[in-house]
Parts: sequence; C-alpha cells; structure tokens
Amino acid sequence: MEINELTPAELQVWHAFPRGEVVDFRPDAEEDAATGAGWGPERTLRASVLKALLVSAPQEDGEIAALRVLGARITGALDLTHAVIDHPIRLSHCHFTDPPDLYGTQLRRLSLRGSALPALDLGSAHIDGVVQLSECRVRGRISLRGAQISGALLLERAELTARDDDGEPVLELTHAAIGDELRATGLRATGEVRLNGAHVSGSIRLDGARLSRPGQVALDAITLGVDGDVLLRRADVDGWIGLRGARIAGRLDLSYARLSNPGDMVLRATSCTVGELWLRRGDPLDGGLNLRRAQIDVLFVEPEKLPDRVRLDGLGYTTLTPHEPAERRLPMLEREIDGYVPHVYEQLTAVYRRIGDDNAARLVQLAKQRRHRTTLPWYGRLWGHVQDATVGYGFRPMRALGWLLSLLAVGSLSFALHAPPPLKADEAPDFNPVFYTLDLLLPVISFGQEPAFAPEGGQQWLSYVLVLTGWILATTVIAGVTRTVSRQ
Repeated sequence: MEINELTPAELQVWHAFPRGEVVDFRPDAEEDAATGAGWGPERTLRASVLKALLVSAPQEDGEIAALRVLGARITGALDLTHAVIDHPIRLSHCHFTDPPDLYGTQLRRLSLRGSALPALDLGSAHIDGVVQLSECRVRGRISLRGAQISGALLLERAELTARDDDGEPVLELTHAAIGDELRATGLRATGEVRLNGAHVSGSIRLDGARLSRPGQVALDAITLGVDGDVLLRRADVDGWIGLRGARIAGRLDLSYARLSNPGDMVLRATSCTVGELWLRRGDPLDGGLNLRRAQIDVLFVEPEKLPDRVRLDGLGYTTLTPHEPAERRLPMLEREIDGYVPHVYEQLTAVYRRIGDDNAARLVQLAKQRRHRTTLPWYGRLWGHVQDATVGYGFRPMRALGWLLSLLAVGSLSFALHAPPPLKADEAPDFNPVFYTLDLLLPVISFGQEPAFAPEGGQQWLSYVLVLTGWILATTVIAGVTRTVSRQ
C-alpha cells in the first residue's frame, strides 16, 4: 500500500508502528467503544491498512515494532487468516464494523480490551503470550476452537451476547489449550459458553460471572481438564452446567453461587474427577444435582445448599465436610431420584467410619435397611418392621435385651401369682417362675422347667406368646449380628 493513499489518521498510525508507539484517538479515557459507529474520519482506520502494516511495513533499526491503537473506528474486515505476525497487537477501546478473522494466525500477543466487535474468530490460532479481551462487548460469537495460548486468556467484565440462539455458543473454547489461567471474573454471557475438551494449565476464574441460557446448557465443559481450580463463587447461572468427564485437579468452588434450572438438572457432573467440590453458602440449588460416578477427594457440602432432587449412584468421596450428624446428612440420600440406591448409604457409612463416628455409621445403615424395606413385598415389609422394632435391624441390640427383660418380668409375675400345675407331681422339680419364663423365651437353652409343668387357660396362651416372641427375638438378633459381622 502506498503511503500517499493513507488518511491523516492512518498515516499517524503508520509512522508510530515501527517504534511501537501508542496512538490514542480518545478524547476521554472513559469513552464507550459501543458508541463508535458515529466516530468521524479523524479516528477511522481501514482494516486493510492495518493488515498491510502488520504484514509488510518497514522496520526501524533499534526499535521494536508494535501496533498500539486506542479509540479508533476500524472499518472492513481485518483478515489475518493463517498469517504469521511477529508484532504485538493492541487495538483497545476500538469499534469494529466487521468481525476480525484471525483463524490459524500466529501471534505474539493480542489485546482488544474494551473494544466493541460484531464477532471474533481465533480458531486454531497460536498466541505466544496473553490474549486480552477484558471489558469487550461482542454481539456475536467468539471462537477460540483449537486455539493454543501459551499465556492467559482474560475476559474480565466482558459482555457476550448471541444474535439469536441457533445452538452456536457465544464463547467457544473446544479443544483449546491455555498455558496459564482463564480469568473471566464478572463475565456477562447471554448464550452458551462451551469449554468441551479444553485444557487449562492454571485455574478458571468465573467469580461473579452471570451466564444466562434458561432451560438449556449455559456452561458446557465436557471432558474439560484443569490443573488448578474452577471458581464460580457468587456466580449467577440461568441454565445448567455440564461437567461430564471433566478433570479438575483443584477445587470446584460454587460458594454463594445461584444456580437455577427449574424442573431439570442444574449441575451435571457425571463421571468427573474433582479434587474438592464446594457447595456452600447462599440459596439452595434451584434444580437437580447429578454426581453419578463422580470421584471427589473432598466433598464440602452444606445440607442447606442441596436441592430436592439428586442422583448420587456411584459417587465416591474420601472426605465429607463439614462434619454433620447423620440426621442432617440422611435427607440428601432420601432425595435420590432413582429411589433406593444401596451404594449411597455404603459410601456415607464408610466416611463416618473413617473418622471414627461409629454411631453415625450405624444410623446410616439403619436408614438403609428402612429404605430397602419400602421396596419389598408386603410379607418382606412385615418382617422388616419386626426386625426394626425388636433390634433395629441389628444396629440396636439393646432393644432385644429390653424386650427380653420386659417379657421376663411379665411372665415371671404371672406365673408367680398362679403357678401352672406339674405334669407329674412326684417327678416335677420345684417350680421357679423366673427360670420357667426363661425356658419359654430362650430357644435351645433349657433349665428343665418348661417340660415339667402344663399351664392352663390364659397362662397357656401367655406361654405361646412367650415361645413365639422368643423365637422372633432370637432370629432377629442372629440376623442382625450376622449382618454386622459381615460388614466388619
């Protein structure tokens, strides 16, 4: 491009480029780039001029060339597809009339901070440094699909809005690789944010973000890999979050977050691996929680944060914090959508045993048996009620002793007041109401009293009751002890 074809604004940028000088067209540093459609020719640059400048502009010895422009209106499409650009690019607080196309471009550093764009394509781009998109306003799609960024990707306080919900994400990082962190605190995204298959060597920071796509996926991160944390503290999400198969080495922090997807799952984290999951503070999740087959080292969950519907089958966790009594944790298991799932009770029992809270572990096992009872036919439920009332399915063995002592007292008193007649008066031993009652209550064991005397009338019916209850107590005690020993 000939220099005599340039406008005064373009000429100013052309001369500043070889020395890396900043050209600031803004009359006010607080100016909003969204108003740039009305900016005049004194601050208008053609995208073709910027392309020629980056690709073929002359260098000055001893200087580091860079494109540094603030507050310009850039007309036409900045097409740098597959270009190799050796100079840093900073087009901050600029207004783009057409979407820049940087697909497959190799860059050193890119900053579009505070700019307004119709869209941006950085698919398969390779950037050696930071990509700065903070405070940008984009009314279309930002694509970083397959991009390789050695530094950080910054989207703090950016506003991304889809033109229409055609199924395409407003921010796509599918299979992208970020060498540092993805920092998007305060992000505003109306539409899907897609991170499927991406890998972030640092952390993902979405604190205070607002993601809106009601009734559909707002944040899709299937098989996402993060070497640090994923922070969604105080985030506001309308729609659901998908983390199926994700691998998060650090913390998935949803403290104070408001997640809403009424009538469906709000967090789908099946088959994922997470160092720590924090569900604490703030309102309960407005929608279901799906953690099936997830593996979590530390599960930091406050009971008040959990929704009314959960799917926890196959969920494994090493530590459950904060420590709460079993009565506070059991409602979480009773909200299981799939009904009775034995695994969830065994997992919670194992956690209580690991910290030495055997009483809580027994309560969880008792709750498991009671929940299982609801799945049985009527005769199984009847027998279950008997085991529950007598020995608490083996977890309340002192109940059996209480029943035995009560029946022993009733029988002893009855037979002491009215001793049953002997079968053979000359051969019968001296009658002892206590040992006679024990003979009736305890199967197998015999004190020689029961076969020597024959109760009559009401006492005969009392003896039948004592024999029957004795067998029931013995059977339930043996079943409970066997169950307890097998668990140990």
